[in-house]
Amino acid sequence: MILMKDIIREGHPTLRQRAEEVEFPLSVEDKKLAQDLMDYVVNSQNDEMIEKYDLRPGVGIAAPQVNVSKRIFAIHFDEESGEDLSIIAINPKIVSHSVEKAYLTSGEGCLSVDRSIPGYVPRYARISIKAFDVEGNEYKLRLKGLPAIAFQHELDHLNGVMFFDHINPDNPFAEIENATPIARDIAE
Repeated sequence: MILMKDIIREGHPTLRQRAEEVEFPLSVEDKKLAQDLMDYVVNSQNDEMIEKYDLRPGVGIAAPQVNVSKRIFAIHFDEESGEDLSIIAINPKIVSHSVEKAYLTSGEGCLSVDRSIPGYVPRYARISIKAFDVEGNEYKLRLKGLPAIAFQHELDHLNGVMFFDHINPDNPFAEIENATPIARDIAE
């Protein structure tokens, strides 16, 4: 089980590396890693598990955040969030995206960042993605709103990019042209 002590923090070199493509069929280790990532985000949304294991809530986590430079991440929104997405994404890609942008009015957070970094993080409002599941089956999805933002955040981790790299350093709350603000609090 992944705990907060297993998650590397900003400044660690693995977070700035481009992660490696994953070979299929998945090794036993890669299957376990994928499931452990999913277990973390599911557990981190359960009040009892948060309390018991001192977890920070999150909707996504990528393999580089547990110091494994592979192109795997998990995203999970619980039923109460109003979103419907629970995926393990292996070798994920964005195949198309909207011109329109979106951003969280509260800014983004990250399990690998222990400080609050205020500012708007521009993301594509809608994306079409493709990825593989643990059995090596390709799937395609169209995402918008929070799931699209979470997917882009996690994909950035696979490319060595942190969310705060997207914030305007001169004016963190500058109006983002052609963007829809989303007022919702989510961690990672």
